[in-house]
Amino acid sequence: MFRYGSSAVMNRLTKGDGAELVPTLTLSAFALAGRVFVSFLAMANVTALARAPHFAAPPDRSSPTVPAGTILYLRLKTPVSTTAAHLHQAIVAEVVREVNEPKGVVIPLGTIVEGRIEKLVPSSNPADRALLRLNFTRLELPGEKSHSICGHVKAVDNARETVLNDGTIQGLLASELPVSRINDGLTKLAKTHPELGTEIQKIAGKNFGRASTAIEYAAGTDLEFVLDRPLALTATFPPAAPAALPAELAAAVSRLLSDHAPQRATSKDGTPGDPLNLVIIGSAAEIRRAFEEAGWSEAEQKTSKSIWDTIRAVMDDEGYGQAPVSQLYLYGRPEDLAFEKTLNTFTKRHHLRLWRTGVTTIDGREIWVGAATHDIGFDIHPGVASHATDPDLDDERAKVGADLLASGNVASEQLVTRPDPLCRGTTATGGAWRTDGLLLAIALKPSEAAERTPDFH
Repeated sequence: MFRYGSSAVMNRLTKGDGAELVPTLTLSAFALAGRVFVSFLAMANVTALARAPHFAAPPDRSSPTVPAGTILYLRLKTPVSTTAAHLHQAIVAEVVREVNEPKGVVIPLGTIVEGRIEKLVPSSNPADRALLRLNFTRLELPGEKSHSICGHVKAVDNARETVLNDGTIQGLLASELPVSRINDGLTKLAKTHPELGTEIQKIAGKNFGRASTAIEYAAGTDLEFVLDRPLALTATFPPAAPAALPAELAAAVSRLLSDHAPQRATSKDGTPGDPLNLVIIGSAAEIRRAFEEAGWSEAEQKTSKSIWDTIRAVMDDEGYGQAPVSQLYLYGRPEDLAFEKTLNTFTKRHHLRLWRTGVTTIDGREIWVGAATHDIGFDIHPGVASHATDPDLDDERAKVGADLLASGNVASEQLVTRPDPLCRGTTATGGAWRTDGLLLAIALKPSEAAERTPDFH
């Protein structure tokens, strides 16, 4: 029933320093004294590690090599902008997904990556595109020497901008923003109705604002950085959290999935929708805390204000991290919780819905099931006006797990299977999807444990 997750396929190496006894009394005495001293140091080190963040565990000395083409998932610690930053400005990011090789974790969470802004071209007029290239050149492993890296930015998560093959981020033209087209229309209307011109311009300025084509990424923006050359390292590290659930939690999840648990959420009229790909163990408060610290926002309920804010976000092509989500149903009711993560456009967002199952672990912790998908554009066809979703659901499942793990709130996680898993289908609005059929089960740290355990930030 249970299979290890991505971290579990990498086994932790352990090494011991053995020494042969020297067949002389003098050398034996020195060896015994040396072992006592080493044991004392080891005890002191264990005490120190108990107080350290999870990434500070002692590395296992080896010689792993990260191949060219490996993606480093980074999160900016330095805000960058084509209007406020300057050429050659120093930039810093941190690794938010472990990099695994056969010998174990070779780049742990929280690893610092440093570089500079290599290209910066502001948009000086509506016909110009802003350009920005971030060049990361140094990788600082915890407790290790600095390593040189060579690569380029491959993608900016949920960005409206395009990333070119050389890593240059290319901005939009003003004419490509929806608000520009609306303002142009209102300007033409004002010219044909001069008596209303002033009022029309006031309405446009107040409700839609002006188009901005600047490239602006706040701290917390997620990037994909691909290595152009192999990276030789010197150590492996333990994972941030075990990649197997404790036996009692695994048994509870197994019973839930084996006992005719639903496979998909549905629309209100019963049309099959998103397949379930998450199981989360924890209270509502623990879930809210974990997602907040992972950079996600809880979706707002539909109100006149939130609907108008959605319209404005679409028109301005801006992110709206608390936008209401359409309701999907499980166990005869809509989702109990919904979370999303955006950047600077409404067309792209990570989002998920969670439902209480009514099942608890042996110690009374709630078990939730969820469906996570990635919106990548708009899907508009007869009878449908909705987001288009990335058909690869496993990528979104991995994104959710990685973000929660990076928040420091995960006790353990594991990929699990279920009877008769679904592998292909269509959403309630007709979009295709595919998956390996596994669900990611995530056990969150109890609130008091999470408060005691520092994350890597």
